Amino acid sequence: MGGRPAGDIPMEGHDFSLWEKRVDALMVLCGAKGYLTVDGLRRVLEDMGEEAFETYSYYERWIASVNQNLVEAGLYSLEELATRMAEVEARGATYGEANNG
Repeated sequence: MGGRPAGDIPMEGHDFSLWEKRVDALMVLCGAKGYLTVDGLRRVLEDMGEEAFETYSYYERWIASVNQNLVEAGLYSLEELATRMAEVEARGATYGEANNG
């Protein structure tokens, strides 16, 4: 972070989970629509601070950045996001629970 030594870089492969793939797709789609830019994404990542880099995973940092950029673009408010997240959470933790509810 900030040009400081970070130790060895793991070179083994990473099997991406579905949510990570969705974050990547969301970044591509929102960028294509003009809702965010690389500079905007980077700005939010750099403003997160050292603790976020120490505790958030790569894709957790990226989804936080995408979210902040979309809020700043006026696509939705934090209140609207919280309401929608509560609705999704109420469906259940699994696809099966969501379809039986």
